[in-house]
Amino acid sequence: MRILVTGGAGFIGSNFVQYVLDEHVNDEVVTLDALTYAGSKDNLDGVLDDPRHEFVEGDIRDRDLVTDLVSDVDAIVNFAAESHVDRSIDGAEPFVSTNVQGTQTLLDAAKEADIDRFLQISTDEVYGQILEGKFSENDPLNPRNPYSATKAGADLLARSFQKTHNLPVLITRTCNNFGPRQHPEKLIPKFIQNAADSEALPVYGDGSNVREWIYVEDNCRALDVVLRDGTIGEIYNIGSDAEKTNLEVTEAILNAVGADDDLIEFVDDRAGHDQRYALETEKIKALGWEPEYTFEEGLERTVEYYLN
Repeated sequence: MRILVTGGAGFIGSNFVQYVLDEHVNDEVVTLDALTYAGSKDNLDGVLDDPRHEFVEGDIRDRDLVTDLVSDVDAIVNFAAESHVDRSIDGAEPFVSTNVQGTQTLLDAAKEADIDRFLQISTDEVYGQILEGKFSENDPLNPRNPYSATKAGADLLARSFQKTHNLPVLITRTCNNFGPRQHPEKLIPKFIQNAADSEALPVYGDGSNVREWIYVEDNCRALDVVLRDGTIGEIYNIGSDAEKTNLEVTEAILNAVGADDDLIEFVDDRAGHDQRYALETEKIKALGWEPEYTFEEGLERTVEYYLN
C-alpha cells in the first residue's frame, strides 16, 4: 500500500509514519506537511532516508499539489490540523481554514483519484463533555470550543462525501495522546519541562477536569488496524480507559521527574473548558485491538524521552 500521510511531521503523524514503515515492509509512505510551528522534519529523522518514504513540504489547502500527490497513492490518512484549544479560543480562522477547508481539498482530490481508503483523524472533543458514562460512535456531536467545532465540521464533511460520492471514508476519534515528539505547548510535555526546570505548573481551575489518556504508540496501532480492517463508512472511538484528572496527571509528572508539589499553580479556568471526556471502545476492540501500555508505563517512557 502507498499511503499519503498529511500532517506527518507532527506529533501523532510522525509516530504513525514510523510505525507503518516499521511494521509493513512492503508499504510506502508520502508525508505531506506544511512545517508550521507544530511540525518539524526532526520528528522524521528516523525515516527521511528510507527509500520507502518521501517527504513533501506543502499545505493540504494547495489544490494542485494535493491533486498531484493523491493521484499516486492508494490511501490517505489525514492528521493535518490546527489542534491547540487555547489558540482556537484566541483566533478561530486558522482552524476553520486548515481543519475544514483543508479537509475539503483532500476529499475533492480523493474523489477525483478514486482512492481506496480515506482515514479522517478526529478527536473525542467533538462529542463535547460527558459527566457520567461514555460516548459511543452514535452519539450526537456537541463541540464546545472552536477547535473541536472545526474537527466536527471536518467529520461531517468527510461522512457526506462517503454518503454522497461513495468515497471510502473511515473516521477515528481518539482520546488525549501523549508520548515522544509532542509539541511542548501541550500539557504533559510542558509540565515535564517545567518540573525539570523547577518552574510553575499552571493547572486550570481546581484541576478536576477529567481526560482519558493513551500512549501514542497504542493509538498508532489502532489507526493502522482501522485503515486496513475497518468497515467503510464507520466511525471508531479509540480510548484507553485510563481516566485521570488534570491534577492527577500533574502529580504523576512531578513524582516521575522528582519535583515538589509546591510547583503546582492553580490558574483561572479556560473558557468553555469541558469537564470530562470518556469513550466506548467496543468497535475498535472487535477488530482485535487492545492498548498495550498503562498510563504509568507510557508516562515513564515519555518522561525519559523529554529529559534526554
